[in-house]
Amino acid sequence: MRSRIVGTGSAVPDRILTNHDLEKMVDTSDEWITTRTGIKERRIASADEFTSTLATRAAKNALQMAGVSPADLDMIIVATVTPDYPFPSTATLLQNNLGATNASAFDVSAACSGFIYALSIVDKFIRTGTIKTALVVGAEVLSRIVDWNDRNSCLLFGDGAGAAVIRGEESVSGILDTYMKSDGSHWDLLYQPAPGSRNPVSQTVIDERLTFIRMQGNEVFKLAVRAMEEAALKVLSAGNMTAADVDLFIPHQANRRIIDAIGKRLEVPDEKVYVNIDRFGNTSSASIPIALDEANRKGVLQPGNLLLLDAFGGGLAWGAVTVRW
Repeated sequence: MRSRIVGTGSAVPDRILTNHDLEKMVDTSDEWITTRTGIKERRIASADEFTSTLATRAAKNALQMAGVSPADLDMIIVATVTPDYPFPSTATLLQNNLGATNASAFDVSAACSGFIYALSIVDKFIRTGTIKTALVVGAEVLSRIVDWNDRNSCLLFGDGAGAAVIRGEESVSGILDTYMKSDGSHWDLLYQPAPGSRNPVSQTVIDERLTFIRMQGNEVFKLAVRAMEEAALKVLSAGNMTAADVDLFIPHQANRRIIDAIGKRLEVPDEKVYVNIDRFGNTSSASIPIALDEANRKGVLQPGNLLLLDAFGGGLAWGAVTVRW
C-alpha cells in the first residue's frame, strides 16, 4: 500500500508586491534583494483573504484534479504558522468550507517544514490502513506577521497555499520514504514572540512589535544548508538511492542562495531543481506544495519520476520526502 498524490492545487493572492514597490517602503533596492535572495516579487493577501481562504481555493483545485469528493476525505491536515485563529484549527474551517463531513481535521505547526511533516503523518496513517484518502494543505498569510519596517525580513515573505490529495493504493508509485528532525535548542533563531501564553497581548507587546517575525538570518542560513543536506541524504539512503537518481528536486523556497548551495552539495544539476522563489518569495509551509502543483500542471512531472521534497524552518525543524510519481 502506497500513499499516492492523485491531485495537486495551489492558490495565491492577486496582489503583487515587487521589489520596486518595496524600494518605496524601506531602505532597499531591487538589486540588493535580487542578489541576496533571488526574489523579484511576492503575493500579498487582501484584507478579506485569510489562511483558510487560500487553503480552500487550493484544496478545491486539488480535489477537482483528483476527481475526489470532499465527502471521500478521511483526514485533513493544514500546515501553517499563520492560522485564522489560535483555535479552532484552520483545518476545521477548511473542512467546513469544503463540506468534508467525514474527515478528521487538525493543524500542524512546523513552520516551513510543515507540509513535509503533514505528508509524513498522512503517509503513516495510510500505510497502517487507518485511513484511505487525505487532504494535505500548506497555507500561510505571512504578510500579517511581517514587520514592514524591518528591511531584513519584510522582503522575504509572501502569501499563498498549496494542496495535495493523497490516496492509499497498491502501486509502485507514491510516497517512498519520509524523514523528520528537530532541534529546539535553536528556537530563538526564527520565531514570532507574541501573542501566546508567554507574551499575551498587551500594550507593551504592541509597542515592542513582538507580534512580528524575529529572525537571525545568517545563522539560519548556515543551519538550513546543513540540515536540508542531511535530510535529503537520509531519506534517499532509506530507499537505497542517491541524489543522482533524483529527477526533480523541489526544495523549500526560502532563499535562492540556500537552494543553490544545497543543489551543489547534493550535486543535483540546476535543470533538475525547481525554483519559483523569484515570483512568490518565501511562503513557508506553502512553498513546496505550490511548486509541486506548478510542476504538475506544467507537465514537468512524468510517470516514474523520482521527486525529492526538502524543507527547513523555525523550531528548528526540517525534513524530506521521496516520491515516485
